[in-house]
This record gives sequence, C-alpha cells and structure tokens, in this order.
Amino acid sequence: MRKSDATLTLNPVLEEQGAYPLLKLDERREELKAKGATLFDFGAGDPREPTDPKIRQALIDGVPTVSQYPSAAGKPELRAAFSSWAERRHGATLDPATEVVPATGSKEAIFHAPFAFIHHSHERRGVAYGTPGYPVYERGTLFAGGEALPVKLTERNGFLLRPEDVDPERTRIVWINYPHNPTGATAPLDYLEEMAAFCREHDILLFSDECYNEVYDETSEPPPSILEVTKTRTLAFCSLSKRSGMTGYRSAMMAGDAELVAAMKKLRPSVGVAPPAFVQDAATAAWSDDAHVRERNRIFSEKRRIFTGFFREAGIRFLETDASFYLWAEVPQAFGGDDEVYALRLMDEGIVVAPGRSFGAGGEGYFRVALVPTPEGCREAVQRWRRVTG
Repeated sequence: MRKSDATLTLNPVLEEQGAYPLLKLDERREELKAKGATLFDFGAGDPREPTDPKIRQALIDGVPTVSQYPSAAGKPELRAAFSSWAERRHGATLDPATEVVPATGSKEAIFHAPFAFIHHSHERRGVAYGTPGYPVYERGTLFAGGEALPVKLTERNGFLLRPEDVDPERTRIVWINYPHNPTGATAPLDYLEEMAAFCREHDILLFSDECYNEVYDETSEPPPSILEVTKTRTLAFCSLSKRSGMTGYRSAMMAGDAELVAAMKKLRPSVGVAPPAFVQDAATAAWSDDAHVRERNRIFSEKRRIFTGFFREAGIRFLETDASFYLWAEVPQAFGGDDEVYALRLMDEGIVVAPGRSFGAGGEGYFRVALVPTPEGCREAVQRWRRVTG
C-alpha cells in the first residue's frame, strides 16, 4: 500500500497564485478591529446602503415551504425582467429564452466562463485582459488551462484595452471591463464598436464585464453596454451587487449570443451554481425597478464629490470619472510612490484603502478608494486623512 505523501500536493495554479490579493488587507483590518480601532473601510468594494425593501420582501416571499433544486437556466420571470431592463436601459433586444442566463454573482460567472470555451489542447487558448484589473479574469483563465495574456493599462491609453494590444493568433477571448475596476475609467460607444469589429474579424469571443454599468453620476450620461453594439460572439456580464446593493445575494446575469449562452447553460449543471429560486425572485424585483438605482447613485455621487474635492485640495492626483464605485489616485511623492507604505500609513489613522499593486502589474504607485462608508463617514475619514497629507 502506498504511503501518504508528507506534503499535500495542490493544483499548481493554486500554489503559484497564493492568497486572493485583498485577503492580505482583510487580515490587517481584522487585527485592528480586534484591538477596538474605529475603521473607515474604503478597501473592499462592498457597499453598505440598505437593499431596497421591495427586493428584500421579494426574497422573503420567495422562500418556499418545500425546498427544491433550482434550474440552471433560471426562472422565466427573471429572464424576462432582465430582458426588459436591457431594452429600456440600452435599447437592446434580447430573447429571454435563448440569450439570457442567471449566475450566482458575476465573479462566479467570470471565473467559469473560460471553462466553456478554452482547453489546454487548443492551439489558440489565450485570454487577453487589462492590468491593473479584476484578478478573476486571470484566475479563471489559468484554472481552465488557458494562456493568460495581460495587457498593461495606463493613463496614456485611457486605461482602455485597445485592439492593437491583442494578438489575434493567440487570443480566443478578450475581457473588457467598463466602467473599470479599479480605475473608474469609462469607455465611449465608438470604442465598444471598434473592439467588437476587431473581435468579429478575428473570430475572438468578446466578454464584457459590466458590473459597474449602473453606477454613475446622476448628472452624466449612463455608460454604454456592448449589447448596444452587438450580441454576435459576445457576452455581457451584468450584476446586481453595486446596482441594487445585493452583494450578499450573489446574483448576476449573462446575456448575448445565443450559442454562447447555450454553452454556459450546458456548463452550469456540472458546476452546481444555479441561483436559489428565492434569490431569483429578489433579482426579478431588482431588475424591474430603476427608482432605487437612482437613489443609490445620488448617494454615491455625494461620496465621490467629497473625495474629489479633498484630493484636489490636498494635491493628490486622481483619475477624473463620473462612473463606477471607485476612485483611482496616485500615491503622493512624499511616500516615495509606494502604495503599500501609503496604505499602511493611512491604516494607522483608521483609513483602509486598497494598494494599487493588489490589482496586478501597472497598479504600483496608485491606490483605490471604494465608496463604501456613508457620506458622513467619508467626511470624517477625510478629516483623519488630512493628518497624513499635512
């Protein structure tokens, strides 16, 4: 009989990647909490505004007496509600039966998407994505046996992943994400048209992470969607986490090309990620209502103005944006441009930010502010922050 190995062998991808970047921040934050420190947490993007009562009630009403497995295809009512939203918000026409499928949060869907379209034996198995960016694009790619093809995003290119940065000979999937995490950069409609045309020409699948598409200043134009341009060989990933304050519900939608949606439906029973029926009921209520989104955006805009005003006053360079849940700023030279050192100094004052390097190459020297605390909390945090800026 073979003796057990002294050391547990893990998937090499898991071993090489280590901890999820923001987990390190979480550990330090928990240490301070344990000491009784008052923290203003702008690190993780987890908003604290209450979820609309209609959504909460829909969840409660949807809890059945007898629990059964949910369908991976999703409830017809949910798919219809999302399709109606896509039409009134983006002018996009979707067939609820064939071009829409729910997900247990966009993170899960983004991670699993490459598994349906990439295999280690494929000649063309590259996945292009921007960096700094959401770490899950890379992680899903590597676990699926794909080739990670990071593209460096900078202020010079407007943090836009350009067609000329994509190698069509190696690339099977391109991920775009606008409004962008972590920078808040937005993409105009003509950019989406250009990227869609490039991907069509080279038979590349275009995946658009639109998690922050519904978070924007109430006085500005809403960010566009890839669904306004095309559905062909395209999937849009849309989330209720920031739009409706439903991070804990884990609810998102994938929409676009019917053939790609069919592939995702085929994958999902193997993974076991169908959203619970009562969560789907809450999601149906959320996609059916826009009033609560306007109120949330009013609050986010107030927070954004508090920080942009302070940054200008303090001489901190930041990316001007009227969308997303984040602000992206440059570490003051007084700290040598070191984002980790700056984040630790701010933590001494009870202020938590995310060091730019947490989001990959190109993030060094920057930090991200997630608009999480209340407006009152933001104002108090700014007063503490002034002790750091002098």
